[in-house]
Amino acid sequence: MSEDLRLHGELIGRQGSRRDLNTPVLVLDVDALDRNIARMAELAKARGVRLRPHAKTHKSVDIARRQVAAGAVGLCCAKLGEAEALARGGIAGLHITSPVVSAPAIARLIALNAASDRLSVVVDCPDNVAALAGAASPERPLGVFVDIDPGIHRTGVSSAEDAVALARQILAEPSLRYEGVQMYCGREQHIEDYAGRRAAIEARTDYLRDVIAALDAAGAHPAIVTGAGTGTHRIDLELGVINELQVGSYIFMDDEYLACDLTGEGVAPYERSLFVDARVVSANARGMVTVDAGLKAFATEGKPPRPEDEALAEGRYAFMGDEHGALVGPATADLAIGDMVRLSTPHCDPTVDLYESYHLVRGETLVDIWPVSARGRSR
Repeated sequence: MSEDLRLHGELIGRQGSRRDLNTPVLVLDVDALDRNIARMAELAKARGVRLRPHAKTHKSVDIARRQVAAGAVGLCCAKLGEAEALARGGIAGLHITSPVVSAPAIARLIALNAASDRLSVVVDCPDNVAALAGAASPERPLGVFVDIDPGIHRTGVSSAEDAVALARQILAEPSLRYEGVQMYCGREQHIEDYAGRRAAIEARTDYLRDVIAALDAAGAHPAIVTGAGTGTHRIDLELGVINELQVGSYIFMDDEYLACDLTGEGVAPYERSLFVDARVVSANARGMVTVDAGLKAFATEGKPPRPEDEALAEGRYAFMGDEHGALVGPATADLAIGDMVRLSTPHCDPTVDLYESYHLVRGETLVDIWPVSARGRSR
């Protein structure tokens, strides 16, 4: 039994039990989650594209099952360890979006390919293609995508010529299955202004068209062009080049994505579903209270979280160390020790990785507890 189930299992189904949770706690509004999943699935279906959401956002077998049930062809995973965790939960169609290169990792990858249907991985180096081909078997070919660098020089081939050379190498190996290409424009996802984000993606898509044209001319047409993200998926769909969406954060809509105009209309098509609940532990200073959620409760590379309770809308959160945060503002005068406060998640992916479980709620009632299945699986 997990620690969260030990602490909170008796609260499941009890009306108003959210207020009895031990804090800080990761809380997921299950109805908002399901609405977000359904909206993205409906959009992909209407546009005739494949949906393969990114599990690095949620790291959850339970959420992955909901996404597949809604129409996803599988899930993307940032790391091999995430894919192993999801495969153990019965999720198929897994695509690893980062290269797997070391001998120990390749051995794990081949073992996973033997146990998981429709597994695939990206490559950006001839030596890696050769290593994968030598480890895989023609009886159980491994799916391989050519990773294309969108300009940030993190991973991916740097030219159309390199993409063609890798595709030809993959096609020549009977133990590998050429799937297509991947180009993920991570830098562009968080450009808040819609016009600026669209212009940036249009430029990157023009380059992607050139790469695809070179592949077509070489007899290596990419059947699947996978990429996009929550920030750019509407634009990518309109441009019509990417035919598989790797969207992730749409299910939670953290502060970083809610700050972006996703549609050009100023209205978010998805709603916030993920929160951290905290509790007031000290209220001795004028205009400020201390809560029990600090640096260990949130991703901290961006802006701090914000209070989500309507009465605290004008308040401000500030980190006060590893275990504590401060809520500052006149409305805090109405808070007493023991009071619960609801805080936003600035960046959902690394925040989720800090927690053992999701606590699912409907309104103010705890309805279930789900493990963060791939927590810490970063290798």
